[in-house]
Amino acid sequence: MARLPLYYRALLETAEREVSTISSERLAELAGVNAAKVRKDLSYLGSYGTRGVGYDVEYLLHEISRELGLTRDWPVVIVGIGNLGRALANYRGFGARGFRVVALVDANPELVGHPVGELAIEPVDELDRIVAEREIAIAILATPAVAAQEVADRVVAAGVTSILNFAPAVISVPEGVSLRKVDLAIELQILSFYQLRKFSAAAGESRPAEAAS
Repeated sequence: MARLPLYYRALLETAEREVSTISSERLAELAGVNAAKVRKDLSYLGSYGTRGVGYDVEYLLHEISRELGLTRDWPVVIVGIGNLGRALANYRGFGARGFRVVALVDANPELVGHPVGELAIEPVDELDRIVAEREIAIAILATPAVAAQEVADRVVAAGVTSILNFAPAVISVPEGVSLRKVDLAIELQILSFYQLRKFSAAAGESRPAEAAS
């Protein structure tokens, strides 16, 4: 499941270059996995490719789209319209992949009514009505850390069962609610770890554990 979005992105890029077929080796290279894993994963979708030809890109896009639920329209609300929330609201990639942002919500009354793209910011106190009327499927949280849990509770109480959390905080949700977290600081720290290893190797330095042994 976690690898299907990687394949989907690679296939979209391939389709944009007007390439009609792709080998498992090339798809693996673009997705950052090995070819055997690609073939095994795609076999679960009933896609086996053609020896010497590879996989039909458009067909594979359709199959993965269906498996990921991207053939449906998923209405999305973004809660927290600060700098990050505005950037997410203006991101065109959501709509191209089946995620339609239909509401922007913030607790700051001074922001209510201000336009961001084609939408106006609405008050968080109307979250229940917004979720019900627009049949919100997914909530994206871009709030400050101190408000993340409270907002998550309100979103769940309003009836949303899928949350993508960008807030720099660990939140808990009830059983039955899907929660994914995007922590940009952690991702940068991981990159820092690898960058340090590359720098140390280039400088001929040993890691602390090696120096102590």
